[in-house]
Amino acid sequence: MFIIFLLIGISVTVASGFLLAFLWAVKSGQYEDDYTPAVRMLFENEATSGNSKDSSRK
Repeated sequence: MFIIFLLIGISVTVASGFLLAFLWAVKSGQYEDDYTPAVRMLFENEATSGNSKDSSRK
């Protein structure tokens, strides 16, 4: 019976640790901009056009 209480205590401790880490990430602005990363790959070639293979074929 002691092991059940020990495992419950450990699981509550781990769960509260994950909750604190999530709250810290939200407060630090980790999830502030959720639109830009989804469309960044669409505009990546325009930002690095100087390094593309097409510009070296003059």
